[in-house]
Amino acid sequence: MKNIYKFILILFVGITLTNCTQLDADVSDFIPGDEYPENADQAIRVANPVFAKTKDLLDNGGWWFIQVVSSDEAVAPTRGSDWDDGGKWRALHQHTWGATTEAVNQTWGLIYDAVPRANRAIELLEVGAEASPEVAQVLAQTIVSRAYYYFLAIDNFGDVPFPLTFTGVDEFPSRTPRAEVFNTIVQQILDNVDLLPVPVPGISSSAINQGTAYALLAKLYLNAEVYTGTPMWQKAYDACEKVKSFGYSLESNPSLPFITNNSGSVENIYTIPYDEDKYRGFNFHMRTLHYLSQQTFDMSVAPWNGFAVLEATYNLFGSNDLRKYGLLVGQQKTVTGVDIIDEVAGANLVFTPNIPAILMPASDYSSAELRNSGVRIAKWEIKAGARDNLSNDFAIFRYADIILMQAEALVRMNGRGAGDALVNQIKNRSNAQITGNYGLQDILDERSRELLWEGWRRNDLIRFGQFSKTWWEKNDNDINHNLLPVPQYAINANSNLLPQNPGY
Repeated sequence: MKNIYKFILILFVGITLTNCTQLDADVSDFIPGDEYPENADQAIRVANPVFAKTKDLLDNGGWWFIQVVSSDEAVAPTRGSDWDDGGKWRALHQHTWGATTEAVNQTWGLIYDAVPRANRAIELLEVGAEASPEVAQVLAQTIVSRAYYYFLAIDNFGDVPFPLTFTGVDEFPSRTPRAEVFNTIVQQILDNVDLLPVPVPGISSSAINQGTAYALLAKLYLNAEVYTGTPMWQKAYDACEKVKSFGYSLESNPSLPFITNNSGSVENIYTIPYDEDKYRGFNFHMRTLHYLSQQTFDMSVAPWNGFAVLEATYNLFGSNDLRKYGLLVGQQKTVTGVDIIDEVAGANLVFTPNIPAILMPASDYSSAELRNSGVRIAKWEIKAGARDNLSNDFAIFRYADIILMQAEALVRMNGRGAGDALVNQIKNRSNAQITGNYGLQDILDERSRELLWEGWRRNDLIRFGQFSKTWWEKNDNDINHNLLPVPQYAINANSNLLPQNPGY
């Protein structure tokens, strides 16, 4: 082991993933490096700072904002003086972001905080892996976790710095071609997948297991043509088939994967185990619900009245689609069924699908338009007494997504209609209209309905060649914006990250 690790100071503070293992092992503060880690408890202590970074994906890390607000799924309109925030939300929706945009900086920062953590943990874990199958398993989980962060890197930024060591790493790394990163992380997942735990659906979905690894491989293969120029549809199909072999299944109702107590869902493959007290970072409800929605859900705090669903996306849902349970539109009521009146607007609280504009000065729009326009999201259950953070687990990978990915791979290989049986599994569960002979646009639309606000829309639109299309209040059609710019702060610190991505 490198001298830097001769003695290891354990500084694990406050972050635990209880679904992974119990972290109550008796270890001293200082352990000789050639003896540590020697069991699963110690190994998890080393790796948890890597796994824990997923907590920041939805809020502080910027990733969710980039994936969803940049797409045709969501918008944060400026309502008078509310939600202007220097125009940062409009920049995401209208694709006018740049190398200093907050969410761009946050997404890069999330990835390149997680990667050194992973590299350090991998070097530590390699010491005990040969002698302990338990440590070897955690090492494999950490390698797959790092592969996930590099997947986010190439998906958002293209060519990226690609350090695979902690000790002796180049202080000023240059960028590695996207295809090379892709090939390396795919091979690393394949090399380690058999060392991972075999999943039991409904148990420990926040721990990385073989289901997680094959779901990640499926995502990589499905987007291989974007990342490498070479399509890999059959490999995507086969990776989905491996996920299916573990026994995951669709819940009987489309709302069940999103309830507060969803840690036992047999549909959720890999999740972030949020908790309103101990593992905070999930606050969609605060961002989207109206101030007075507090009365609808008997919340203990008032939401912030911001994000909404685009009207065209709302219109993709049929009238009988059970997934509309999560779309709030029309007259809003209290928890006891009484109509809510927005006294500030001087009107009943009625959510309208139409949003007049992304920028609504108070001088040009009525109070009702400013405050009440836009369909709101309550897809994730908001329990009575909910505070500013939810305790629902958030699924990064979900079985319904696997089904739709496999259907897409079949249609791309064999043509329209080849994925009908798979698509209809999703439609039947949702009581949606069955038509058949589905083509690629049908599958993209079904992905919009099924995966709304789950963080995949930007990725999907790029793969389908539609991210550069125009939609409501978004006129940019620059295909260069399929990639984000490298943040200026990173370039200022390391000029080897140049050249900047085209178009910036």
